[in-house]
Amino acid sequence: MEIAFKLNGEQVTVQTEPTARLLDLLRYPLGLTGTKEGCGEGECCACTVYLDGDPVNACLVPVFQVRGREVLTIEAIDRHSLEPLLQSGATQCGACTPGVVMMATWVTTRPHLLEQFSARELMAGNLCRCTGYDGIIEGLQAALDVDGAEDGA
Repeated sequence: MEIAFKLNGEQVTVQTEPTARLLDLLRYPLGLTGTKEGCGEGECCACTVYLDGDPVNACLVPVFQVRGREVLTIEAIDRHSLEPLLQSGATQCGACTPGVVMMATWVTTRPHLLEQFSARELMAGNLCRCTGYDGIIEGLQAALDVDGAEDGA
């Protein structure tokens, strides 16, 4: 089956099985290996990508669902915007890093969510075995503070 969609700002068309996982399509034929497989069951969020601007677990999305839609991967994230997160000790072994970065970046574009949820609640789906989460939360807060300072300037 031929699937056409926008990937990291570029229109792509691929030949694939409609029930193949988005994660596998991204990593193997398309070569975007920044998106990692952790559990393969949607429990760890290591494979988080944006589908039409919202975070999804790529291991749970069959490729037929991306036809005509927009997918953004970790490769599309501006490295400059990640500095507060990366400098906080939020990343160690790297297994969860892409998913953490994707979710944290999404949260920084929606700071109003912090009126309803704590940063820890918003990041709760991202499993990490190394950091104890404090660095992740501190990095997210630092990124939010930087974004807020830039918005006010």
